[in-house]
Amino acid sequence: MIRPLHLLASACLLAPGLLAAQRRAPAPAPAPAAHPLDTLVYRGLKFRAVGPSTMGGRMSAFAVRDARPSVIFAAAGTGGLFKTTNNGTTWSAVFEDQPVASIGAVAVSQRDSNLVWVGTGEGNGRNSSSWGNGVYRSTDGGGKWTHLGLDNTRDIPALVIDPRTDSTVWVAALGHLWGKNPERGVYKTTDGGKTWTAVLQLGDSVGAIDLVLDPG
Repeated sequence: MIRPLHLLASACLLAPGLLAAQRRAPAPAPAPAAHPLDTLVYRGLKFRAVGPSTMGGRMSAFAVRDARPSVIFAAAGTGGLFKTTNNGTTWSAVFEDQPVASIGAVAVSQRDSNLVWVGTGEGNGRNSSSWGNGVYRSTDGGGKWTHLGLDNTRDIPALVIDPRTDSTVWVAALGHLWGKNPERGVYKTTDGGKTWTAVLQLGDSVGAIDLVLDPG
């Protein structure tokens, strides 16, 4: 049987240890004082985009098949490619799964509305210009795309399809906007993009920005 005197002695021995532990515990940090303008101004503010200049609204090109004018493809400088099948009433993004969003040229076959060619890199020299990685082709109206090379041309402002055969295409390559590169000039394929031939090159500082075919 433990006597009351022993219990009192045990309590006296424990008390100093508890007091020491309490002295060692850090005091809770005081809550930060609210800024005087917090409730008046800051809480009413909303985040908004202020840059950098990555706008996608610049329209760089469009293409339409004459025999089916309700189907239009519209290319944005840094916003991808859009398609409408109802004369522009509604639009769908059809290039979102690709690794680049800058489009400089788009062409649709006059024989087949589903055959679409795209040249990436907008070619508009400005501080917010983006760049591409060559040529793409779709055979199902923009559902799926195949990359067909010319990666280092960087910016393709124009692309035309031979009206006599869809396998022949010309590409105008501007090249790097801010430096020299030897891939500038005009390229041609006669096998649907499997191979390309440089048919006009005037040096690493001279690029091509437009193409026109003689109607005849």
